[in-house]
Amino acid sequence: MSTLEHGPVTLRYETRGDGPPVLLLAPGGLRNSRLETWGNAPWNPIDALADRYRVVAMDQRNTGTSFAPITADDGWPDYAADQLAVMDHLGVERFSVLGMCIGGAFIMRLLGDAPDRVAAAVVLQPIGHVDNRDVFRGIFEEWRASIAGEHPEAGDDDWEGCWFNLFGGDELLWSVPDTMLPTIDTPMLVLRGDDQYHPHQASETLAAEVPTARLIERWKDPADQPAARAAIDAFLATHAT
Repeated sequence: MSTLEHGPVTLRYETRGDGPPVLLLAPGGLRNSRLETWGNAPWNPIDALADRYRVVAMDQRNTGTSFAPITADDGWPDYAADQLAVMDHLGVERFSVLGMCIGGAFIMRLLGDAPDRVAAAVVLQPIGHVDNRDVFRGIFEEWRASIAGEHPEAGDDDWEGCWFNLFGGDELLWSVPDTMLPTIDTPMLVLRGDDQYHPHQASETLAAEVPTARLIERWKDPADQPAARAAIDAFLATHAT
C-alpha cells in the first residue's frame, strides 16, 4: 500500500500488475468505497485483471485510511481531482476505468472533467436518482456519523453543503448533467443494476444515451458471471491502452 499527499488530502492506493493502466473505483458508497470492498463484490477486478493490466485501486477520501477536510464546497469534482492526482503521481496520462455502485458516479465525473484521459469505461450497477433521494440521505447521514469525530473543522453548514453538492440535484446519475450523456464518445460497457441504490433506469438510460455504450443485463448470478467476465475481458482487450 502507498500513500499520496495531495494538498490537504491523504490518499491511500495500491498498484498491482503490469500492462495498460486500469483505475478501479470501488463500490460501498461514501463510507466504504475503498480497496477492501472489492472483496465483497460479485467479481473482484483486482485479482481478475492484475495478470494483464496495471491495476490501480484506492480508498476514496474519508474512507479507509484516506482523509480530506469536509467543507461546504465538497462535491463530485473533488473526488475526480483525487483520482486524477493518483494517476498523475504514477505518471499515467491515459487509462481505462472500472467502477461499481458509487464508482459509476465517479466515472461519469471523470468523463465530464477529463474525457481525453479515459480510454474506456466499465460501469457496473451505477447509483442513480429515481425516487430515492431519502435513501441517499440516509446513507449520507450514516457516513457523517461514522467520521464526524475526525472532522472538528466541519460545522453543520459544511455537511449540508457537501450533501447538496453530491445528492441535492436532479441528475439521473447524480454527478453529471443528463444532457452530457449523448456527447460522450468514450467506449463504455454498462452492467445493469436492479435495486433502490442502483435503479435499473440509471443503467439502461446510460447505455441508451451514450452512443458508444453497450448494456449487459445479467451478470450477478453465478450462472451469468462467466459470460459477463468474458465480455469485460474482451472489452478491455479491445479498448484499454
